[in-house]
Amino acid sequence: MTVAMQFLMRSRNDRTDEYGGSLENRARLLRELIEETKDAIGDTCAVAVRLAVDELLGADGITHQGEGHDVVAMLAELPDLWDVNLSGWGNDSASSRFAKEGHQEPYTCFVKQLTSKPVVGVGRYTSPDSMLAAVRRGVLDLIGAARPSIADPFLPAKIREDRFDDIRECIGCNICVTADMRSVPIRCTQNPTMGEEWRRGWHPEIIAPREREEDVLVVGAGPAGLEAARALGQRGYHVTLVDARRDLGGRVLQEASLPGLNEWRRIADWRIHQLQSMPNVEVYRDSPMSAADVLETGIANVIVATGSTYRRDGIGRTLWQAVTGHELPQVSTPDDIFHGRTLSGQVVIYDDDHYVMGGVLAELCATRGCLVTLVTPAPEVSYWTRFALEQERIEKRLRAFGVKLLTRHMLSRIGPGSATVTDGMSSEAIQIPVDNVLLVTDRSPNDGLYYELEPALTDGRLHSLRIVGDAEAPNLIAQAVFSGHLAAREFGAPRLDGAPFRLERIAVLSRS
Repeated sequence: MTVAMQFLMRSRNDRTDEYGGSLENRARLLRELIEETKDAIGDTCAVAVRLAVDELLGADGITHQGEGHDVVAMLAELPDLWDVNLSGWGNDSASSRFAKEGHQEPYTCFVKQLTSKPVVGVGRYTSPDSMLAAVRRGVLDLIGAARPSIADPFLPAKIREDRFDDIRECIGCNICVTADMRSVPIRCTQNPTMGEEWRRGWHPEIIAPREREEDVLVVGAGPAGLEAARALGQRGYHVTLVDARRDLGGRVLQEASLPGLNEWRRIADWRIHQLQSMPNVEVYRDSPMSAADVLETGIANVIVATGSTYRRDGIGRTLWQAVTGHELPQVSTPDDIFHGRTLSGQVVIYDDDHYVMGGVLAELCATRGCLVTLVTPAPEVSYWTRFALEQERIEKRLRAFGVKLLTRHMLSRIGPGSATVTDGMSSEAIQIPVDNVLLVTDRSPNDGLYYELEPALTDGRLHSLRIVGDAEAPNLIAQAVFSGHLAAREFGAPRLDGAPFRLERIAVLSRS
């Protein structure tokens, strides 16, 4: 938040001089900053002003119908460009689960009516049709696209070239935001090259062509397998992609079927579309593969992307021993829900995963009429989602659905009609009556096929064998996509000594 914005806000500005009190006084600093900046730079460049026209605090803050509107009207012709949005990063960059494409329009659409200067706005516009519609309706002159440009840095070029189907549309998961919040290298679920342009020399659109003709078999068409097959196909290799199911996408399709996560389907949809345009890639559905089946294909290079399975014993981040009673018939995992099991009555969800799954399944059960208690050892429900700017929204939604929330509690026992949870601070045990228990805990990699094939690598029946994605180590979908892409980039390349990426080292000079 800038000083100029703080001067505008009644909640921050308690001055009694000419820079406080009335809105005209509170806007004085912003006016002077714009005027003096324009005087200093002359015609050398344009001066843009970003203004949050609504804090979403109602009468307690700036609103687009009140002082946000009045500030724009007061300074309408001063800047060369208005950049308008909502205040608070969690509002401005809300995830797709809580804010759909163009969600800021109702708050910013008034600006063009007050000024003749160009207006730019954001709202995670991902499709060219939505962008064009916003311009044609007179809402904006220019579209700001931060997260969509992370997902596809060549978004403007693909629009200009009418390559709409080639656009990797942002899914609004905010994995990019989590990197900033945690001070780690940025990642993108859709774009595995994000953050690797300098470190590894990866171009988002260009990949080294094959050096020789080789066939590659990719087993598993989840996010890792789809990306490995796509990138290998782009390199020019002949790729055979097989999956045990009819529908391609693996966990992406499962998670995208949950409330609010439909846009996650784009991870699979974009890659499937790309594969369909590659004559050197063959896809076989409904094709479960044993080690013997793999070897029978005669393809000497194999990538195993067989995913993972939720544990049924309650072991996870917190519990290292199986929960007593986990084998009872009323105990389920997310995999059971994905395969069609419907829960009823009083449901306890034990979330030791801490990302979206526990909360979204609680919402699903609540909408189906269940009385839901969400238990988690973390200090907040869906604790890790605070890095994605979602935690407060998730908690508010669960409360609105009547979900009972028990934080800092661990599941210690499951009985025929009850579950016992233990307070992580006091060790006090509480019994909860239940009809069903849903365990959202750790996942086990489906790596059996990889280990069954290892002897064939040793005796020369296979030239190369690699395991990727959740089959290697269960993680975020973003990591699965990255793992598949990395395998495709490294296929056929010579082994490197040391770190396979550049390191930035800062030299510290000592003063003598």
